[in-house]
Amino acid sequence: MGRAARVPWAGGRDTYDGRVARLRLFAAARDAAGTARTEIDGATVGEVLDAAVVRYGPSLGAVIAASRVWCNGEPAERDDVVGPSDEVAVLPPVSGGQLWPAGSRGPQDRAG
Repeated sequence: MGRAARVPWAGGRDTYDGRVARLRLFAAARDAAGTARTEIDGATVGEVLDAAVVRYGPSLGAVIAASRVWCNGEPAERDDVVGPSDEVAVLPPVSGGQLWPAGSRGPQDRAG
């Protein structure tokens, strides 16, 4: 992905390059942040995640450390470049019960 266009910005730097990605938070990540989606400044997936931890606190950081991170529906690495049209998603592990009884191999064990 190419660099975003640089535009004048009144935030103290000469220009701001428009690197704001959409961040989607699911399950425990959503609970830790108190929101399911937001926009976060960052040029890479890692910068977006780090900025989210600064904004929402260390409990979100703990969830992110145990989560899968995707960008635009694909597994993402911290150094993947993001821009305003990109969506970074934090998918925590899902806990759950046992679907089939112990010792069962699943639906093929059912009498038919």
